[in-house]
Amino acid sequence: MSARILVVEDDVKQARLIRIYLEREGHAVRTVGDGRTAIDQARASRPDLIVLDVMLPHVDGLDVCRVLRAESRVPILLLTARSTEEDLLFGLDLGADDYMTKPYSPRELTARVRALLRRAQGAGAPAPEVFRVGGLEIDTARFEVTVAGVPVPLTVKEFGILAVLAGEPGRVFTRAQIIDRVFGFDRDVLERTVDAHVMNLRRKLERVPGSVRCVETVYGRGYRLMDGGR
Repeated sequence: MSARILVVEDDVKQARLIRIYLEREGHAVRTVGDGRTAIDQARASRPDLIVLDVMLPHVDGLDVCRVLRAESRVPILLLTARSTEEDLLFGLDLGADDYMTKPYSPRELTARVRALLRRAQGAGAPAPEVFRVGGLEIDTARFEVTVAGVPVPLTVKEFGILAVLAGEPGRVFTRAQIIDRVFGFDRDVLERTVDAHVMNLRRKLERVPGSVRCVETVYGRGYRLMDGGR
């Protein structure tokens, strides 16, 4: 699938390499080298996906992510030399959909871009439905989630995980099954990414006054949506 992709990377050689690989996939690629320009370009051109380096001049990538996520649901793939779990969680909490640490394989980057675009464009997704579990409602056609009628904004990946769990309340989904259905490619490191997305998903759902924990961890197995919110 062809898409409009904004690459935000201040290292000229890295930006050129990413552009070459993405253009080989048939994408239209625009590159910028600082955070302030990235925000302006994203607003002006409305790309289908953003590849965003964290360490940028003027405005860093995490602030760019925060600003753009407040304005749209465009898929964001973060690139960074930081690799601690705290950095990973912080980036995902700001609304990034995926996270790669440097050095990385350009082929893996293109695979992750394909997966993000596939999920964002709904390729292979089930027919639109509304799932209701207790006070939780997931509308897959409108890409909306509410808890007791209160809207809860989610990232593409958070929404995908919740929709998978809501499709069969009470069933335990392993991390590998979630990766297959939501991420679209399989790497062991992504199990930590699933955990991070679930942590952020719970936090957002439980911010609503009177809500109860509905996404349950089944230790040693995976996650499930508790039927009826019990």
